[in-house]
Amino acid sequence: MNLTLHIWRQKNASDPGRMVRYEAKNVNADMSFLEMLDVLNEELTLKGEDPVAFDSDCREGICGMCGFMINGVAHGPQRGTTVCQLHMRRFKEGDQLHLEPWRARAFPVIKDLVVDRSAFDRIIQAGGFISVSTGSAPDGNAILVPKPAADLAMDAAACIGCGACVAACPNAAAALFTGAKITHLAKLPQGQPERYQRVLGMVAQARQDLFGSCTNIGECEAVCPKAIPLDVIAGMNRDFIKASWERREEVIEKGAG
Repeated sequence: MNLTLHIWRQKNASDPGRMVRYEAKNVNADMSFLEMLDVLNEELTLKGEDPVAFDSDCREGICGMCGFMINGVAHGPQRGTTVCQLHMRRFKEGDQLHLEPWRARAFPVIKDLVVDRSAFDRIIQAGGFISVSTGSAPDGNAILVPKPAADLAMDAAACIGCGACVAACPNAAAALFTGAKITHLAKLPQGQPERYQRVLGMVAQARQDLFGSCTNIGECEAVCPKAIPLDVIAGMNRDFIKASWERREEVIEKGAG
């Protein structure tokens, strides 16, 4: 299979960047998309050219490291799939593929297809954890969790933080990611003591990192490789409204006192 690749090349954050055309010849249909890029990079290296920079780690759709736009779609045309698990059999002879990095103010380009996603780390640091002392590890069955709650928590916990939701959103919102991380802990007994402190901190950090506002367009859910549902955003909004009102009442009571 022969393909034409139009790849965004950008030396660093200050470089204006540009699209560069490459010919990928004799592509094996059983290759993953990243394996195809590996072959291209080997050819570029042999020619003395700079290889295309892109993120990857496990290449098993687990770590969330990989990700870029393929013909305007985050992770490419196959739903529920990371770009490392996307195989070349999804394409056909003569296809023209345009590869670009995630486009969001909160994800500055480092080089080529690599972006800085440390803003996600800061959202997690703002509250995506449980800090209550639990002592020694309890027996697995000591804390009973209703199955519906456990199922919702597990669905939300499937988020790998790849950033596709931000890249696909016209507003560059991080609502699906943040909602997933908040919902994961909000549905478990261990997450209750810090539940409302958590949502206030994480939402505030997302705003501070200049992610956009969610307008429920749904592009995030459509491209999420783990099929995180929009329900997690609704849950986050409910908790945020409740937490905001409780904080407001506390401020009023302190002022009255």
